[in-house]
Amino acid sequence: MEHLKAFDDEINAFLDNMFGPRDSRVRGWFMLDSYLPTFFLTVMYLLSIWLGNKYMKNRPALSLRGILTLYNLGITLLSAYMLAELILSTWEGGYNLQCQDLTSAGEADIRVAKVLWWYYFSKSVEFLDTIFFVLRKKNSQITFLHVYHHASMFNIWWCVLNWIPCGQSFFGPTLNSFIHILMYSYYGLSVFPSMHKYLWWKKYLTQAQLVQFVLTITHTMSAVVKPCGFPFGCLIFQSSYMLTLVILFLNFYVQTYRKKPMKKDLQEPPAGKEVKNGFSKAYFTAANGVMNKKAQ
Repeated sequence: MEHLKAFDDEINAFLDNMFGPRDSRVRGWFMLDSYLPTFFLTVMYLLSIWLGNKYMKNRPALSLRGILTLYNLGITLLSAYMLAELILSTWEGGYNLQCQDLTSAGEADIRVAKVLWWYYFSKSVEFLDTIFFVLRKKNSQITFLHVYHHASMFNIWWCVLNWIPCGQSFFGPTLNSFIHILMYSYYGLSVFPSMHKYLWWKKYLTQAQLVQFVLTITHTMSAVVKPCGFPFGCLIFQSSYMLTLVILFLNFYVQTYRKKPMKKDLQEPPAGKEVKNGFSKAYFTAANGVMNKKAQ
């Protein structure tokens, strides 16, 4: 334990030296004072993919229909709460859409930070998306984009909550919470075969994701054009990270929806893009928190 405590102190000292003083308003909040819980959960997530695939290799895939229904409902409700609370708290604080600093809104800033903590924590819950893929033996859906997005978001938002837990940070989670309401509702409904004929809007979820990323970059860069005291380095990092998501999701979208099928493709679906009951495997791979809900 002494060695672990010493390691924890070194990590936190390094981060403090790199990013500067942390925001005192979030000190003592669950999982924020030390980076180790976030780091270890991320390592466990990555290990569970590798070990889970080895464990399931010679075992039958699980259906998990009931668990998936409850899971999607839970994430949908949590996303609805975060969306409503972010709108109400930023309205209360009179947030400036172009650029909002970290301290001027008083108690409203604390309210925003509390919602953003739930947003950070939800990223650890969404690790279950991939675990469900493993248990259902949907290995083709565990792509670089999927794992990169899940693992990076959880770690990035630990940093956000410690140094920039309110102000300009509110915009991306507000959009993402709205997108998640649509996404997880869709995936929850797709568990039931009788609902498949009504789920015509799957293609537009990816388009909505891309629009979300572009709007977030635009909002972030607006604070560069007209500064308000929000840390410049954080703005550049967030824009750069979101740009990687735009590139990866755009590549997925082109490969899935815009690539012209070859003659052979019309006769037999290519590996990794099998379509069952109108649902493309490739689609469910890319989106944040994505799952193919067709029961085994």
